[in-house]
Amino acid sequence: MAAPRASLHLVAAIWNGSTRSIHGLGGAVAPEGNQKKKTLLQFLAGYFYDVEYLREYLLQNQMLLLHKKNRSLAHISENYGPYITGAFFILHLGGAVRFQNKEWIRLNKRGQFPLEFLKFQKVPIEAVDASGCDINYEGLDNLLPLKELQSLSLQRCPYVDDWCLNRLYPLANSLQELSLAGCPRISERGLASLHHLQNLRRLDISDLPAVSNPGLTQILVEEMLPNCKVVGADWAQDLKLEPEDQPQDRANPVPT
Repeated sequence: MAAPRASLHLVAAIWNGSTRSIHGLGGAVAPEGNQKKKTLLQFLAGYFYDVEYLREYLLQNQMLLLHKKNRSLAHISENYGPYITGAFFILHLGGAVRFQNKEWIRLNKRGQFPLEFLKFQKVPIEAVDASGCDINYEGLDNLLPLKELQSLSLQRCPYVDDWCLNRLYPLANSLQELSLAGCPRISERGLASLHHLQNLRRLDISDLPAVSNPGLTQILVEEMLPNCKVVGADWAQDLKLEPEDQPQDRANPVPT
């Protein structure tokens, strides 16, 4: 059965290059016959004029996907409550959760998670492991209602930044352990905003590339949170003097 005339015209226009917009590719089908199969690179080259445009397009798609992952799950919260909502959000990102007096729940080898946690609507979540997950500022909306949360791991989260840390104050009454190790976007400014988490007992701020002076920063954080064990850089080694700044032995001067 022949395809509608309008569809044929649309496909022909796209294939011949007269339609350059990526939005026009949605319903296009490559014509059959003597057309040679194109490689992916050749196909992309036909619709993107330069590498910069392609890079911007891929970056935009990445941001859209990130926004979708971190969208608010208010509709789930209305039906199941904040604990199920928080668990579903973290498990969907590939993390793990532990309900009070329960075992850890995480993805299995097939990338699936058990739905038994749906029975825990009244059971608080006491620990969240979001290590390496694509959680961002928006996604925290699904975690902040967990008022009994005691342990939160955000290790190596690429989108956790200073603004995210500034939002953690609703967890101040319960949060005792926080790991920020390996987060590339956290700086001294974000760590300073943790002053409201006075119930913290352990804080990991190791391997933060955006922190210019890890040793000095650790000392300041320890003064800010006196009851918290701060794990980070070897501050003693970080504060070592340079060779030219070290005091010299006057009796045995170093020859010039």
